[in-house]
Amino acid sequence: MTYSLDMRQQVLKIRSEEGLSMNEAAKRFGVGVASVMRWSKNIEAIKKRNRSTKIDMEALKGDVEQYPDAYQFERATRLGVGEHCVWYALKLLNVTYKKNSKSPQSGQRKTLCFLRGDKEA
Repeated sequence: MTYSLDMRQQVLKIRSEEGLSMNEAAKRFGVGVASVMRWSKNIEAIKKRNRSTKIDMEALKGDVEQYPDAYQFERATRLGVGEHCVWYALKLLNVTYKKNSKSPQSGQRKTLCFLRGDKEA
């Protein structure tokens, strides 16, 4: 839960005016000790999520066609997004990877990639 800037300032102000310890200030205001410690270092709220990491679905489709055996972390690096973003986008595109149960003579398994309506890519 993110507390307002006014609340943070009030906690730190009263803590310094009354000479309260971190534990005492946290108990008095009903917040966590770690929160008071974090506010004493940096009072501004830290945004943890960068929402600007949207993936270009057409670029992902092209990447799947060009590199059908690539790992998700490789796709993420090429497209400049996170691995979870690639995983979710592949799920939306209905792209799955199935390994053959029988290995060919070379010892490597074939990877089949199924797109919507396509049998094999």
